[in-house]
Amino acid sequence: MDIEFNKNEDSLKQLVYKLAEKEKKVKLGGGEKKIAKQHEKGKLTARERIDYLTDEDSEFLEIGLFAGEGMYQDVGGCPSGGVVTGIGYVQGRQCMIVANDATVKAGAWFPITAKKNLRAQEVAMENRLPVIYLVDSAGVFLPMQNEIFPDKEHFGRQFRNNAKMSSLGIVQIAAIMGSCVAGGAYLPIMSDEAMIVDKTGSIFLAGSYLVKAAIGETIDNETLGGATTQCEISGVTDNKFDNDEACLDYIKSIFNKIGDFDKAGFDKIAAVEPKKNQEELYGIFPEERVKPYNIVDVIERLVDNSEFEQYKELYGQTIVCGYGRVDGWAVGIVANQRKVVKSKKGEMQMGGVIYSDSADKAARFIMNCNQRKIPLVFLQDVSGFMVGSKAEHGGIIKDGAKMVNAMANSTVPKFTFILGNSYGAGNYAMCGKAYDPRLIYAWPTSQLAVMSGASAAKTLLQIKVATLKAKGEEITPEAEEKLLKEITDKYNEELSPYYAASRLWVDGIIDPLETRKVISMGIEAANHAPVEKFNVGVIQT
Repeated sequence: MDIEFNKNEDSLKQLVYKLAEKEKKVKLGGGEKKIAKQHEKGKLTARERIDYLTDEDSEFLEIGLFAGEGMYQDVGGCPSGGVVTGIGYVQGRQCMIVANDATVKAGAWFPITAKKNLRAQEVAMENRLPVIYLVDSAGVFLPMQNEIFPDKEHFGRQFRNNAKMSSLGIVQIAAIMGSCVAGGAYLPIMSDEAMIVDKTGSIFLAGSYLVKAAIGETIDNETLGGATTQCEISGVTDNKFDNDEACLDYIKSIFNKIGDFDKAGFDKIAAVEPKKNQEELYGIFPEERVKPYNIVDVIERLVDNSEFEQYKELYGQTIVCGYGRVDGWAVGIVANQRKVVKSKKGEMQMGGVIYSDSADKAARFIMNCNQRKIPLVFLQDVSGFMVGSKAEHGGIIKDGAKMVNAMANSTVPKFTFILGNSYGAGNYAMCGKAYDPRLIYAWPTSQLAVMSGASAAKTLLQIKVATLKAKGEEITPEAEEKLLKEITDKYNEELSPYYAASRLWVDGIIDPLETRKVISMGIEAANHAPVEKFNVGVIQT
């Protein structure tokens, strides 16, 4: 291996180590003391409940692990948004699991909690996945109620989704394993079946303190809405259980009897590991953000047997398109290619720039995949579309629009991975979050923004300096340099994949070696939902 490979490998492995350490910390939720308190009450934690519920040695694809990272620090933070969500296997059946983490502010709902719950429901609805809710929440975090209560994508949207999923025939099972208060009480009761754990579970529209304040009645929470009350008197819940484990065992028995589902019919054969060493991904992917590399080398370490059939290989070379298999599933791959382009002025490094011919090629490839019912995988490392008079005269806007149109109207499932850069309109064209990828994950090497940090910082500095001068203020070179550093540091923080993951712009950050797992589990989930016909007529050619 050469020095460049070793340098890249060391850099990416350090980022992966940092990722693993962050994951460990976030998975502790509210911390070890809060976990111990859960155990003292005879309760499992959210993650322990999921481990007990899901099949032994099965995979769990977590969605939104870093939601809330670095946010709400003035109130102590909200690790993982106070809820654990992801795709797991129960009795061999893939499902979406949503588990409140009572170690984080008693499972209270922050704005990011609502966003994360809605994302989990969106994934379930798109893929027709059964949903299991493990409820243990004190309800809305009142100091922030104005950011979570009344708007379209706020708290109440989840109950609308409950009803929509019911109409679609999506199975929803709920277990009340702790508090379930106020509007949150509708979630389990709008599910198909609701269980409750005796002595620790309770469900009511208003707790004893609010009841006393509202109508003057004195009553304890257990009598008001405990397991005995809701199972034997009101009939609100269906069955009660002595402990968490017994309740989870009952959910397993439900899933052991659910019938089969209509399949989309994506093609799958026996899986084969890539022939080329997957760990070489660490050394292949460059540390420097503009350094050219061959994206095909990356693809060959992701696809089965390292077999990749390119489409229009010699045309539009800043986007690579082609067919392969991942874990046996047929896939169509659209990937940016960092190229060294020769011009009259010499060589120019283009960090994944999309040209007219590349956009045209990608649009046609996307249409082909839709006609053949092949799921699409987008590998982003893009700095945007080509600019300048030559590009404009060549119709870059028209060809770019054609690609975006084809991608936006694609009906086969799309899966997006941000490997490196993801800037500007390039993010949109390569199926960014706004274009409904079924799943979107980032490598720790990724950056998301309107433009690169260096370009943005210089632009913002020019605006700031011009504003100061307009006010008659002069700025010294030293002050200008200091200002540039402040702007650059702030912008670079916002470029980070952790900044994106905390706000759910991506579903998570993964070790590159997990890419195959995400694709495979994603397509398996998507295979639950029939595919609509693709309307080729919407694409102008």
